[in-house]
Amino acid sequence: MKIADKWKDYTIIATGDGMKLERWGNVVLLRPDPQVIWRPSRDLYAFGDLNAVYRRSSKGGGGWDYLKPVPDEWTVSYRDLKFIVKPMGFKHTGLFPEQAANWDAMRALIENRLRLCPEKPVKVLNLFAYTGGASVACAKSGALVTHVDAAKGMVERAGRNARLSGIESGIRYIIDDCFKFVKKEIRRGNRYDAIIMDPPSYGRGPSGETWKIEDDIFDFVCTCAQVLEDKPLFVLINSYTTGLQPTVIKNILTLALKNFSGNTQAYELGLPTEEGICLPCGASGLFTSADE
Repeated sequence: MKIADKWKDYTIIATGDGMKLERWGNVVLLRPDPQVIWRPSRDLYAFGDLNAVYRRSSKGGGGWDYLKPVPDEWTVSYRDLKFIVKPMGFKHTGLFPEQAANWDAMRALIENRLRLCPEKPVKVLNLFAYTGGASVACAKSGALVTHVDAAKGMVERAGRNARLSGIESGIRYIIDDCFKFVKKEIRRGNRYDAIIMDPPSYGRGPSGETWKIEDDIFDFVCTCAQVLEDKPLFVLINSYTTGLQPTVIKNILTLALKNFSGNTQAYELGLPTEEGICLPCGASGLFTSADE
């Protein structure tokens, strides 16, 4: 497991009964988490600084119950990066703090490659890129990033996150279906040194195309392999799909990238809590070049 334990603006205070109590800067939120199947050691709802609770509806979905004033949005920092936090529908905030462990790993790979080959840019393709945590992290370390997501609002938020982090250039923003975009890049002959993807469990493209991760992920990764340079720096797959274990992701990478020389590892991501436990938060697989 890789644990994102270097946050100063984020912490999990306590967990229990399907909920996690978190501090985002100066704001405390209580949100559902399906991994939390144990009893709480304290009354999470009685926490004195609690600002808002996400309550599920019996009819599906849910909404935020504000107990104290909360800004419409605010910022948190991680190392030299800054991100917007905003309570959104479906319990989200626009940021997944456990991904900091992957950001650090990718930044180290990029910075090492640029030290060894400063004359050659590192081109990164970030697919299903959401609000751009990985895009901002990679660009901050000097990579040229192509950020692709089908949701216009999320791409706009990514641009704001980049500017907050002092990145005015180095990221190309694309609003498109990821599968269609990769196929167009193959036809155009464009190549990348690294690919990041965080595919959803299920979704629909702008023209009604359906995506089901267990049916489509392997073919998608095989297609993406066609836009990699001959000696790719890395390929990272992250997933929050229940049942998609790290070893499954590792097998996909091993088979889809069999024509490339490198090493593949797979792991859970986790966040420490003030209770002294680690909360699991999805699974990742990372292929790195044999030269790195």
